[in-house]
Amino acid sequence: MSSMARKFTHISAADYLAAENDGAWRHEFVNGAVYAMAGTSANHNLISLNLSTRLLAHVPDHCSVFSSDMKLHIKTNSGERYYYPDIFVSCEPTDQGRYSRNSAILIVEVISPSTERLDRTEKFEAYRGLPSLQEYVLLAQDAMELELFRRRTNWQREFYQRDTTVTLESVNLTLSVSTLYKRVTFEDPSLAHVTTV
Repeated sequence: MSSMARKFTHISAADYLAAENDGAWRHEFVNGAVYAMAGTSANHNLISLNLSTRLLAHVPDHCSVFSSDMKLHIKTNSGERYYYPDIFVSCEPTDQGRYSRNSAILIVEVISPSTERLDRTEKFEAYRGLPSLQEYVLLAQDAMELELFRRRTNWQREFYQRDTTVTLESVNLTLSVSTLYKRVTFEDPSLAHVTTV
């Protein structure tokens, strides 16, 4: 997800949605606090598109693949949040409005130095509270690295690099990590060669 630039005063979820849905601004909402979203890098966009394309071609018709333009609503006894995950998959037919309600089975965040702490801590904790969620993926944007956390293993970390193969069980998709980095360039020349499958 994009880095969060600034925090505004506390508002209600209804006021947040009214302002957010008019298209004038794009923010995330955490228990009354509203955070402005900043821009993303070319690598971030390419990685997200590479995975989104593969998911769209693979998931069954009753499932939807959403990008960072779709909000994910998380409401629990401890609070209410609206996040913009980089990618998430939902197989609920009701998730065709302005936001998805507690129904993601797979969530993916492309991490950067400015978002990594939040994606690994606060967001991961909130996402784990979704009963529907089966897998959480973190993709590095400065190296060919994928981290996978599954509910069935009690969210134990699995780590994949370069040409290793990973299976996303939630959507029954097996792919090489390097395919997610097609056309991505790295500052470190040793990471520049990627498979273009």
